[in-house]
Amino acid sequence: MTASSLPAGPVAARPQPVWRRHVRAFLRDPLALLGLAVLVLAGGAALLAPFIAPQNPYDLATLDIMDAGMPPGSQSFSGMTYWLGTDAQGRDMLSAIIYGLRVSLVVSLSATLIAVSVGASLGILAAHAGGRVDALLMRLVDLQLSFPAILIALILLASFGRGVDKVVIALVAVQWAYYARAIRSAALVERRRDYMEAARALALPTRSLIFRHLLPNCLSPVIVVATMQVAHAIALEATLSFLGVGVPVTEPSLGLLIKNGYDYLLSGKYWISTFPGIALVTVIVAINLVGDRLRDVLNPRLAA
Repeated sequence: MTASSLPAGPVAARPQPVWRRHVRAFLRDPLALLGLAVLVLAGGAALLAPFIAPQNPYDLATLDIMDAGMPPGSQSFSGMTYWLGTDAQGRDMLSAIIYGLRVSLVVSLSATLIAVSVGASLGILAAHAGGRVDALLMRLVDLQLSFPAILIALILLASFGRGVDKVVIALVAVQWAYYARAIRSAALVERRRDYMEAARALALPTRSLIFRHLLPNCLSPVIVVATMQVAHAIALEATLSFLGVGVPVTEPSLGLLIKNGYDYLLSGKYWISTFPGIALVTVIVAINLVGDRLRDVLNPRLAA
């Protein structure tokens, strides 16, 4: 009997890659998909703002004071339709929101990336070194987390002054401790696993232990925390700008747009403040929807 005449046995199914299972699990949640679609739309609009915005709201040559305070759906003397109305300077609110969204996203994403780098590095160092290094770094984390985030940011911005770069520094100072604690907790668990024991038994260099073995297996909780902290950074930056200590008026974010329209609410010009507020809340809710689903996918034990 030849091998070709033997009955074919069951073929073992090839296991799916982990990332593919995570993607499929994420795609099963319609709310997460809705949040992701909103974020893609918002990110695309912010990226293409100079090309899709009906007007450059901060180019004085394109503004007409005669168009100031026009309600939604009004048409200017030049024939341009202001679908979301104009503000007290005659700026198209739709264009202002698109440009403001770009500033808000750039500030929050930049702060998150830097805070992840700083916090993850210190968290991994604390878990790997242990002893006094771990105790010192964790006391710094506890000290930072014991103060309200808004208070720390206000103190720093009062010292540094207004500016996009200053706001990014303040947000990094507020957020790094969350990542340090998250990745340290994950690293303390991972460093006791068999693959880490085998790596240490092979006398691999410290750099290889940390960056090739320990760090890649600790990224799941950091991804979840980072997603949530992006929403927190957007909200905190909006709060700081609303209080007048955030981004300058030449680079307004959604928070500054809300502040600009606050004084006109009682006069009936609700759209100047309301529409930027709706845009801000929509983006934050979308990020939270995506973050909640990522948390459940990356750690099913935390699913409700």
